[in-house]
Amino acid sequence: MGLEMTNHCLSIGPTTRELAENCARRLEAIAKPRIQALSISECDPTGMFWQVDAYYPSADEASRAATLAVALGFETDALTITSLEQTDWVARSLRILSPVRAGRFFVHGSHDRSLKPSNGIAIEIDAGTAFGTGHHGTTRGCLLALDHILRRRSPRRVIDIGCGSGILAIAASKATRRPVTACDIDPEAVRLTTLNARLNGAKVTAMRADGGNQRSIREGQPYDLIMANILARPLAALAPALARLAGKNRHLILSGLLTEQRQWIEQVYRPLGFMPDRRWHLEGWSTLLLRRSTHKKTSPGRAR
Repeated sequence: MGLEMTNHCLSIGPTTRELAENCARRLEAIAKPRIQALSISECDPTGMFWQVDAYYPSADEASRAATLAVALGFETDALTITSLEQTDWVARSLRILSPVRAGRFFVHGSHDRSLKPSNGIAIEIDAGTAFGTGHHGTTRGCLLALDHILRRRSPRRVIDIGCGSGILAIAASKATRRPVTACDIDPEAVRLTTLNARLNGAKVTAMRADGGNQRSIREGQPYDLIMANILARPLAALAPALARLAGKNRHLILSGLLTEQRQWIEQVYRPLGFMPDRRWHLEGWSTLLLRRSTHKKTSPGRAR
């Protein structure tokens, strides 16, 4: 999920979970203002009140999103726009986060380098201006899905679309010991992926591209495994392009989905030959493992 520097957060609530989820769907579905990240969280221990946090790169875009929220019925006193520091906000928050274990993968910052386990695959990712430190439910879900695939096969051609910090591409490269392709529309994400891959000794080629719309990416098809941790609307729009990049008996790992968006995305990819293989649901987010196959599939497994 490649992101530019996030500058402004629109907080909406407290409200009911139903209204929060409806608002989040509406904000995520529109093209403008361009949302960068979205979360829904409980405001109190009882679970009665919820809050939506939507992140935008400018105050103007956050204000336009607030106008939409008012049109949805929210009172202005339920809306707050916060300007976030650009220098070390993410870095400070990362310092208080503990390392993350997801299957064989152990994701940590440089400050926790001494905690690396003797077994498994360690990935060092420090805070930066692109999404992906392993703590978010979507990233952990993707790492768990990758670990699940690696227990059954070792994909030879892998691509990470919307690479963000490069964590998924790095994990795939270190686990398979093969080169992995990564792309993002954000040049900062491409830069960070390249730096993080070098730091972790991973063979990752990162490039700026919009959903595989690059000659060098098309030349690498068919890919055995395509990973895309972005948002539901872009995933739906990218479905035909991802289908072209994948061949028969290939896998997709898709995330960035609110749990209630899971069925919609499955329906989008099903006519293209991709059937659900397994699902992970973490912190209100879903990660899907889809497989294109000519064989009849049984009901997908579930994991949490």
